[in-house]
Amino acid sequence: MLKNYAKNTQKLPLYGVGPYMILGIAIVDIIGIIIFGYVFKIGILNTPWILLFRVIGIALIILGITIWYIGALRSDMDDSIIENRLQTKGIYSLVRNPMYSGWWITFTGILLMWHNTWMLILPVIDWLIMTVVLINTEEKWLYEVYGDEYVNYSKKVNRLIPYVRK
Repeated sequence: MLKNYAKNTQKLPLYGVGPYMILGIAIVDIIGIIIFGYVFKIGILNTPWILLFRVIGIALIILGITIWYIGALRSDMDDSIIENRLQTKGIYSLVRNPMYSGWWITFTGILLMWHNTWMLILPVIDWLIMTVVLINTEEKWLYEVYGDEYVNYSKKVNRLIPYVRK
């Protein structure tokens, strides 16, 4: 486990695998942009699709940054980690990983700015990478620390796509 602890009694790392995972996804997206947009130049759309893709892209960038901001800076997540308390309130009642969701949504918005149909596969690849990494790292850590409390929480709240369950 990564060792970035604020105090000795803390059971989870403060940052986890997030920075490495997000960097990896950014690299995958940059490679996709270069391949589809500049090397092969396939899937590029023309007007009026350019405007539609860019408007949706800007909206997703704003939404993603907002979700990340709320999850990272407006919740008490750092305190929850330091105090070994499972965070389930606020935005964490809508999505288990709002910081990662925010990055994913932001990257999707950025990809839409290229108005290229082939790049639409990249958010799916990003989601798959995030899902596999989270299942095999942070979710195991959370289960080890919180047990049934985390299992019950994960049954109620989605991993990456924010929504309200009825």
